Amino acid sequence: MTKSELIDALAERRGIPRQIAEEVVHTFFEQMKETLCEGGRIEFRGFGSFKVRDYPAYIGRNPRTLERIQVPPKRLPVFKVSKLMKIQLNQTLEG
Repeated sequence: MTKSELIDALAERRGIPRQIAEEVVHTFFEQMKETLCEGGRIEFRGFGSFKVRDYPAYIGRNPRTLERIQVPPKRLPVFKVSKLMKIQLNQTLEG
């Protein structure tokens, strides 16, 4: 599902104008970005949680030239699926 499809689904399900649905979705994602950039954690019970993980610098290799390169430290968002969501996803496989 794309952001545009999410906006369309929200507008249709709630019977609101697409422009308002678009504003809601943009606000939602902007708030998520702000929270993660500040180092916060986001949790949706029954779905999963997002947090930022810090990775230290390390020495890597360029796969083409095999040259050793210094990879700088970085911060990346990580999603962890909830136990309930795992159960629901696996039930669809069982029948």
